[in-house]
Amino acid sequence: MTPPLPPLIQTKKKLSDLSTFGIGGPAEYFAEVSSEQEMADVLVFAKKNQLRHMVLGKGSNCLFDDQGYSGLIILNKITFLEGLDSGQVKAGSGYSFSLLGSQTARKGLAGLEFASGIPGSVGGAVVMNAGANGKETCEALKSVDFMNMEGMITTFQRDKLSYGYRSSPFQKMKGAVTAAEFTLIKSMEARQKQIEIIDYRKKTQPLKEKSAGCVFRNPDNGHSGALIEQCGLKGKKIGGAMVSEQHANFIVNTGGATASDALKLIRLIQEQVRLQTGRQLKMEVRYIPYE
Repeated sequence: MTPPLPPLIQTKKKLSDLSTFGIGGPAEYFAEVSSEQEMADVLVFAKKNQLRHMVLGKGSNCLFDDQGYSGLIILNKITFLEGLDSGQVKAGSGYSFSLLGSQTARKGLAGLEFASGIPGSVGGAVVMNAGANGKETCEALKSVDFMNMEGMITTFQRDKLSYGYRSSPFQKMKGAVTAAEFTLIKSMEARQKQIEIIDYRKKTQPLKEKSAGCVFRNPDNGHSGALIEQCGLKGKKIGGAMVSEQHANFIVNTGGATASDALKLIRLIQEQVRLQTGRQLKMEVRYIPYE
């Protein structure tokens, strides 16, 4: 039985419209939140009605099922920004991580230059410990505001949080990151470094095509893209999903790709890399099943 819906909550929202991959069926319930109060309202609603839920930022790094999502998708639009002139920068979890990297570098602040071109939100970067160019989100992180399912916010200091490669404690916690604060340092080279990073990305990654970002985590002492290319899989296509000709660790939606296409291609890549190199590739992109 459908619970009485608050004004914030809609039904049957197409997830393909919210995903950078352009893949996914409808969400059973959907809410767009732009404040901590709205986030609290929908989290409390989800708990009260025992609804499975997921907080979505920029829609990168995820592959939704063709059937959609049985539960509540919360689109995070908490996008405030404070302290850009101080070096102690605090941003809402829905703020663009790429934009934050560019803005801080323009102010001569170093620490988040690598974020330029990462197509995610601040909250997503904090939860996944996003990284590039040998840097990770946790290195510049000072604190994280996290809201539990009762709508209460706790501030966690970085030194009390256990971070790892593409992992954080928040991946196992129920609720939502609402904000993060970063400690950045003055640097005359920050802007130039940021420009070099974005120029390199434009040359080496399919930024103008529909993808979910890097599909696989890099194994120890190796690069997934190089292993996939070594196996002759660049350009390999199943349905509308194709291994990028530009960067082998990206799968692009060439038009009409389904989750089934992408998953079949992912399994094929894993099998071929294992058979030809003996290496095991683990997914970095999150597949979100229907239920």
